[in-house]
Amino acid sequence: MVTYGIDHLAEYKELLSGGRVALVTSVTGRSSGNIPTIDLLGRVCRLTALLGPEHGVRGDQPAGALTGDYVDEATGLPVFSLYSAAGKRLRPEMLDTFDILAYDIQDVGLRFYTFISTLCALVEDCAAAGKRLVVLDRPDPLGGNVVEGGILQDEYRSFVGCRPVPVRYGLTAGEFARMVNEKERLGCDLRVIPCGGWRGEPFPAWGQIWQMPSLGLPTFEGAALYAGVCIFEGTALSEGRGTAAPFRIIGGPGMDGERLVREFAALRLPGAAATPVYFTPAASKHQGTPCGGLMLHVTDFHALRPVELGVELLALFQRLYPEQSAFLPPVEPGRRPFISLLTGCGDFVPGWDKDAILERYARESAVFAREKQAYHLYERV
Repeated sequence: MVTYGIDHLAEYKELLSGGRVALVTSVTGRSSGNIPTIDLLGRVCRLTALLGPEHGVRGDQPAGALTGDYVDEATGLPVFSLYSAAGKRLRPEMLDTFDILAYDIQDVGLRFYTFISTLCALVEDCAAAGKRLVVLDRPDPLGGNVVEGGILQDEYRSFVGCRPVPVRYGLTAGEFARMVNEKERLGCDLRVIPCGGWRGEPFPAWGQIWQMPSLGLPTFEGAALYAGVCIFEGTALSEGRGTAAPFRIIGGPGMDGERLVREFAALRLPGAAATPVYFTPAASKHQGTPCGGLMLHVTDFHALRPVELGVELLALFQRLYPEQSAFLPPVEPGRRPFISLLTGCGDFVPGWDKDAILERYARESAVFAREKQAYHLYERV
């Protein structure tokens, strides 16, 4: 069975000794024995504060919801928000509460999932403040071998794309933090408490329960497809939010599910199948409006290439339903469209070239797959 960094706390507790400790965590911060990291750290060190990313320390905040600071009822500890109107960085009042910062969050191995942006900011801020950062590592659920997507271009950096890496980057949080610290010569006193028994396998091989990293990813199947389906958040189509299968259902009002499934089958994309679905989202886009679409199913995760699938699906929807699947305009005038932030490039505009994009993705991901090996902490098989 694969184990998590928190499972090896006793072996590395000296990394958290000698000062006050604050913990950045989420609802996934639990041991293999299902004990919260908050409780385990409290037994071996002087835990003085909790810091919450998007979705909050307890996982009770919806996607994109800014939260304030408060006191945790279970522990009486102050909770500082790293996803607030005041910003997403370590503020002076946070830095005053700790000498060592611990980080324990299950990521999903995708560039636009904001936990990695929070972690990169912590590496920078701890380096600047002279604080130790200890990452309690967890494996990448999508595995550590396959890399997909194009490299994010600098002009499209945002909180859903903070570093020039592919969408699916094949690194653990500890490896990602190490890469940022070393490549950018930040000088952070970064320590990683490693996982045990992980050799690059995706989640189904871990022998662990799925702890949903956010409410939008209740299953591993949804997380696997999220790698490609997330780009639909930049369109007028529903990506399944407000249904029982977010990021597996795609569609919109008046769409013919049977037709979509026939057209999808003709693409012959590996590792995935689709069935027709008719749904009424309870939240998000098209809330309360009957919709038609397709529901995606993973038939072979090892063959699945979800980023390519997402691009092919987007091209399919825009061919069949161009008006209903149009790209959303920027949230505010002068800002970049969300589709550009999610994809990390300016290629997704009316008349975009699917084949040219996929060819670029293949070239750039191959380069990164070689480069990232310098930052591996675990042998891959």
